Amino acid sequence: MLIFSGSLPATRLAVFDLDPVFVTTARAAIAGLIGSGLLLVFKEKLPGRGDVISLCLVTLGVVLGFPLLTALALKHITSAHSVVFIGLLPVSTAIFGVIRGGERPPLVFWIFSCLGSAFVASFALSKGIEVSPVGDLLMLAAIVVCGLGYAEGAKLSRRLGGWQVISWALLLALPFMLVLAFITRPASLDGVRLSAWLGLGYVSLFSMLIGFVFWYRGLAQGGIAGVGQLQLLQPFFGLGLAALLLGEEVTWLMLVMTLGVVLCVAGTKRFSKRKSHAHAGANPVFKHG
Repeated sequence: MLIFSGSLPATRLAVFDLDPVFVTTARAAIAGLIGSGLLLVFKEKLPGRGDVISLCLVTLGVVLGFPLLTALALKHITSAHSVVFIGLLPVSTAIFGVIRGGERPPLVFWIFSCLGSAFVASFALSKGIEVSPVGDLLMLAAIVVCGLGYAEGAKLSRRLGGWQVISWALLLALPFMLVLAFITRPASLDGVRLSAWLGLGYVSLFSMLIGFVFWYRGLAQGGIAGVGQLQLLQPFFGLGLAALLLGEEVTWLMLVMTLGVVLCVAGTKRFSKRKSHAHAGANPVFKHG
């Protein structure tokens, strides 16, 4: 969650000087090359036929969909504005945890989850954020596909392992991403500042690969719905980074809202223990960590 907190501020730094499509494809291509190397070094077996569709959904959700949609959205809105929608990501993840992961959290879980999302959205709206139809629709779509990618990847991680899932998903998209990154590369590097390259480097190495090593393992071991609620804290860490890196204002209200969100996260964790038989019977074995 902490690694992902830096994704939106880093993406915004990158799209100041680089095309959003290039940022999306380049980050996936760089991470894909590293992930492919890991699969080769550890001599991982090919996924089964039944895993291909799940890997395609992971690729669609977290390799292509969320990075591209957020990069396009951040051309129209600030990273602080995006907090409104990031607050909905835990609910989206939990919903797909039910649909794809077979989990069945009780009603009180959903109450705490929605309350936490309301805290995040209220905080963001209190900053006087203006409606941006294009940016808002792009962020909403990003949240939907990301929730699907998180839940699908967590379910698959129970069989393949966390870093293996994201590495296979990246490898699946690698040929297309390499071609698109080459086509959309900057015509000239003269106007690209160091901050943009650093932003691209962060989202390539950390947001696109390393973060998922921990995230998918955590979701698979602790439950998609329950662990996914930690994302409620992500916007506040993201806003802190936005203030540090982008000079965006963060007020004392952030601390009050953070406390409310922490209580909601504790509530969702407390009442997310009831899982479906399918989840309880899963074997969370992870190869090579």
